[in-house]
Amino acid sequence: MDLASMQDAFDRVTKKQKLSYAKTEDVIDKFMHEIQAAASKLDQGDVVDHSAVLSELQAKLTAAVNQLSSAQKEVNLALSKYGKVMDKQFCADLSKAYRDMDFDHRLVNQIIALHFYRQGMFELGDCFVGEAQESEGAAALKLPFFEMYQILEHMRNKNLEPAIEWAKSHHKELKEKGSSLEFKLHQLEFVQTLLKAGRWEALLYGRRIFGKFPDHLGVIKKLMACMVYFARDVGSNPYKELLAPSHWESVALEFTRECCGLLGQGYESPLHVTLSAGSQALPTLLKLSSVMSNKKGEWQAMKQLPVEIELDKEFQFHSIFACPVSRDQSSAENPPMLLPCGHVLCKQSIVKLAKGNTRPFKCPYCPMEASSSHCRQIHF
Repeated sequence: MDLASMQDAFDRVTKKQKLSYAKTEDVIDKFMHEIQAAASKLDQGDVVDHSAVLSELQAKLTAAVNQLSSAQKEVNLALSKYGKVMDKQFCADLSKAYRDMDFDHRLVNQIIALHFYRQGMFELGDCFVGEAQESEGAAALKLPFFEMYQILEHMRNKNLEPAIEWAKSHHKELKEKGSSLEFKLHQLEFVQTLLKAGRWEALLYGRRIFGKFPDHLGVIKKLMACMVYFARDVGSNPYKELLAPSHWESVALEFTRECCGLLGQGYESPLHVTLSAGSQALPTLLKLSSVMSNKKGEWQAMKQLPVEIELDKEFQFHSIFACPVSRDQSSAENPPMLLPCGHVLCKQSIVKLAKGNTRPFKCPYCPMEASSSHCRQIHF
């Protein structure tokens, strides 16, 4: 999708519309002025020729109407071009990019139900599970996500106790992952105690809790120093960033990530990721299907796309090597191989260049020669 051309066409329409609006206002003002002037002349009675005044007024109003029509034509022309740009960018028949594949309908239903539960739409998820007759799978994750959203609701109300209890019950798992979520929750509670109950209560809370987190001694020292400066002007407090409300949002986000991680789920919904990545790949797939329209059987049987599809970094979950010679992605049967010169090709490309294993070959990217026995498999 060419967003730049769509934006340019839209900008042209808005520019023409603004010019037309300004011209319309000017013409209406001119209308009023001419009508008032003609009325003043007509009030003079028999001194003036009434028919001549009205004829002159009609001629002036007709000229003004023609100006409006000209401006409106320019707007309509820009709108027509914008519509053509939109039609060109959006293809109504998306089925052209569809390939016949066997789907596990139960798995698809579970992904959809899981998406509803992940978004906190529990009633809608229950309704979908009931109508799809999927009593297992995603429905089993409803309770953990329901608990997560309840805790997040308490955090929005500045109540950290449920979140702290959850972190305590998962202390071992969080520690194994190297997560500092539990400490950050106590840090927020310390700051909230300082703001609401004062320094003495915050000090008691810190003495009772922070000894359990020796790995965060640097932050603990800053919290203690922030408590000393607390009674002074906030602007002069060198540790005022510890009091920023933005910490609540960041900790809530980290809590959500850790909850999903312990459930074996990614932070982003699989359904959302799939649809977002698919929408980016769709223009390329539509062009490819159009080019191969005369080879429908080959398109349906194709196991690997003959073109590269660029996706944003957010959709890159692991390293993928594509051979610069064959453009094929590496696989277990066709792994990436390091040449002595430092360039990397896939194994099948090296076999073709070396005519099997019979003779040395020249690297496609430098003058150095190599043999297949001198190439080493590399791992990403």
